[in-house]
Amino acid sequence: MRDVSVLANALASLRLAGAVVAAGLVALTASSCSPSPPPPASAPVGYEWREFEGTLTAAGSRQSIALGPDRRASVSTLKGTLLLSGPVRPAVGFRAEAVVLNDSATGMVGRAVWTDERGDQVWSELRGEGTATGNRIVGTIVGGTGRFAGVSGSYEFSWRFVLETEDGTVQGQSVGLKGRVRGGGAAEGSR
Repeated sequence: MRDVSVLANALASLRLAGAVVAAGLVALTASSCSPSPPPPASAPVGYEWREFEGTLTAAGSRQSIALGPDRRASVSTLKGTLLLSGPVRPAVGFRAEAVVLNDSATGMVGRAVWTDERGDQVWSELRGEGTATGNRIVGTIVGGTGRFAGVSGSYEFSWRFVLETEDGTVQGQSVGLKGRVRGGGAAEGSR
């Protein structure tokens, strides 16, 4: 009988130990299955970089002067359209305007304004090679109005004139226009 009593006590101790182990496993499992902590807050959607590509076509006038036999300077005023593509572009289309000063020896500087269908604008500063050996242009987006207020970014392209008349009428288009933008309300999605 004593053996049965010892065996009963041993079984009771094992049950108690098993209950403690089972309770520990339940607690461990519950803590490891709880939702993971939220990821660190990312930047607001409007501050993520959004890449775009597009085509700019414009026409206008150019006044030129000779600065010797191999050098020219010109001032151009251009107006046209900018159509953007890409899933995260800031908008689809803009009316585009630019004023540029070009020197065939030192390059070009200018300013551009893009206006969307709502009248909201994007402003940029232009710099470029604009020389006989190259015409890469870089735009730095410096701000805007409406949904583009506070926007920043950059873009680049090459310019190809498709029409140049003796009276100063010019027409051209961008080649390889691509860039990125962030800030403002532009990141609310493409329209």
